[in-house]
Amino acid sequence: MNKKTTALTTEQYTEIIETMKQGFTGFRPNERVATALVLEGNLGLRISDILRLRLCDIVKDGDRYRLAITEQKTGKERVFTVPLVIQQYLENYCLRNRIPRTDRIFPITERAIQKQLAIVCDYLGYEGISTHSFRKWYATEIYKDSGYDIALVQRLLQHSSSAITQRYIGIEPKRIEQAIAGHARLI
Repeated sequence: MNKKTTALTTEQYTEIIETMKQGFTGFRPNERVATALVLEGNLGLRISDILRLRLCDIVKDGDRYRLAITEQKTGKERVFTVPLVIQQYLENYCLRNRIPRTDRIFPITERAIQKQLAIVCDYLGYEGISTHSFRKWYATEIYKDSGYDIALVQRLLQHSSSAITQRYIGIEPKRIEQAIAGHARLI
């Protein structure tokens, strides 16, 4: 992981995905890469795990959908609920692109995705963004939405310690800055 990779803001996430889908002069729209990045940003998986997904991996379990994977990087098993809106988004993508349920959804390399993302980020003037920024955005948003529950985010990302998770989503620098700003006392 590139330590200089930053988490996206929600505005950056939206702008990157929209630009990837629409294209611009000299860059054809790329729905495949946009969809892979949407999944990374909404499931919190690493891009290496997204690229191995098949639609049949997402299984209906009662009134919800579940995904069971073995993380490529860590070898850890992970089972979690896939939000219905994400399952439907992916199902529609596969239907539009005639991707069979048992085929890999994204027959593309990490390098190819990084290259496309770099072109879009360069066009938009963003620096320090890689595919991993989408996983960091997921973690940061879950952290904020959960009322700052670092233990929850740690479990979702399967980090071995909360210190790793704190560094990952950049909590420490923010807390240090807030502490310094909050301490200033002028007489």
